[in-house]
Amino acid sequence: MHATHHAHPTRHEILGMALGFLGVAIFALTLPMTRLATGTVDAPLLSPWFVTFGRLALAGALSLLFLGLTRSPLPAAAQRKPLLLALLGNAIGFPLLLAWGLRYVPSGHAAVVTALLPLATAAIAAWVLHQRARLGFWVCACLGSALVLVFSVSRGLQQGHGLGVEWADALLLGAVLAASMGYVYGAQVTPTLGAERVICWVCVLALPVSLPGALLTWPSHSVPASAWWALGYVGVFSMWAGFFAWYRGLAMGGALKVSQTQLVQPFLSILAAVPLLGEALEVSTLAFAGGVVATVFLGKYFATRTLPRP
Repeated sequence: MHATHHAHPTRHEILGMALGFLGVAIFALTLPMTRLATGTVDAPLLSPWFVTFGRLALAGALSLLFLGLTRSPLPAAAQRKPLLLALLGNAIGFPLLLAWGLRYVPSGHAAVVTALLPLATAAIAAWVLHQRARLGFWVCACLGSALVLVFSVSRGLQQGHGLGVEWADALLLGAVLAASMGYVYGAQVTPTLGAERVICWVCVLALPVSLPGALLTWPSHSVPASAWWALGYVGVFSMWAGFFAWYRGLAMGGALKVSQTQLVQPFLSILAAVPLLGEALEVSTLAFAGGVVATVFLGKYFATRTLPRP
């Protein structure tokens, strides 16, 4: 009877998995929504700087409300450095580099590059937490990176840019590294501060920068309503509410199981770009995304079996 009980997931675990999928779906729309807000090089809309500061200021206002209603205490002195590093990575570095990169490439292209995010997070965690990952993990990380490199070069050749990595991919890889750093340092204070309060304090601590930044970079030209709606989405959902669903899902359903839902995120981003942006659904993009996701799946398997550094 005892074995049978554990063979079937509980309602708590099922709800956690559902919240995890909800968080992944919210984050998957970040790429097409960001491109919808920034436009392209040939048809620019909101500047990447304004999108970064604007979404952060919006999330900061919501965070202030949440922290006030829940009577949350101020972060302890030992929690402030990890929060500031999470701020630099998740709140400024990732959205800014992503927004600039998406001005040059379609969101489906960006989805392939950012699919490396789980592997990059595990690699930085192994470095920061002084763990020694298995050889298989590093093989998967190198293989996934090689697939992204081949994808970038092949796309450059198709568009007549020659044999080389596209400039936008350097921005996107920088975004991946920034987000990975933010995730790791945010996770350091999650056990003591609470998952939802981590993202809220990150957004609130950024207000002295995000508010004046948004005002200084406010668009001086007319911008279509679709770009403003997209900015609202990445501010309310990508920067704030998505983390509530994702963190709560990880806590309820178990981090190991729920984190596997991230594997569908690149495909959701690619599919969402078709109706939102009118991007073509290219077989090569789906194939490379599948290859990168496969290396992420294997890499996460090896990453969960890290060996402590002597």
